[in-house]
Amino acid sequence: MQPLMESPLKTVLITGCSSGFGLETAKYFLERDWNVVATMRTPREDVLPRSDRLRVLALDVTDPESIRQAVEAAGPIDVLVNNAGIGLLGVLEDSSMELAREIFETNTMGTLMVTQAVLPQFRQCRAGVIVNVSSSTTLKPLPMLSVYTASKAAVNAFSESLALELRQFNVRVNLVLPGRSPETPFSKNAQPRMQAGIPQAYAEFAQGVFTAMGQSPGPVTHALDVAQAVWRAANDPSCPIRIPAGADAVALAEALT
Repeated sequence: MQPLMESPLKTVLITGCSSGFGLETAKYFLERDWNVVATMRTPREDVLPRSDRLRVLALDVTDPESIRQAVEAAGPIDVLVNNAGIGLLGVLEDSSMELAREIFETNTMGTLMVTQAVLPQFRQCRAGVIVNVSSSTTLKPLPMLSVYTASKAAVNAFSESLALELRQFNVRVNLVLPGRSPETPFSKNAQPRMQAGIPQAYAEFAQGVFTAMGQSPGPVTHALDVAQAVWRAANDPSCPIRIPAGADAVALAEALT
């Protein structure tokens, strides 16, 4: 399917652009003549191509003041892509609530706070699109990802309810649900938040999970799949609110229908 094309010189603000899905999405929109505001905790312009349509801004989605400054610096935007997120791998019994709160602060509260910050301009303009990057684990949960999946399931519920609130202002809300991707640093970034050891009672179970993860995963999600799904959400008013991204996510969604 050919990617949808839209008029140039619109502006998208994307969170979590230092790597993975966010980085690929920023590149995808730049290649299609959009103005791109790429945000990340520690700005790195070297990861993106040089362009006079690109601005790289600092944004920590867990910090209200950082959000305020970034949204103010970005100015008018047409599309918000909430992509920033972190992972946690481990059994719930051994998961610290401090780490659980960190996951929800970034994945759930960060999405809520950034969205809330841009709503006034969308409402006043009576136009705008919000695209929240969730996860296919919310379609078929996986073991040892209970906290992460819960944080993303909350994003799903928030997004679908918000879509009803904003319809009166001609503002759309969509969810992109990626599958498992070997191209993103998700697992690597989750390692510092992974428990030092698995409780003995879960050792055999955990070993089975790790073994399965190490085997050939079959169909997977590529970063480009996510960028294309976000592009569709941004440009196609007729698309469904939930858009699976990646061969594995698409197959899973189809199996559930």
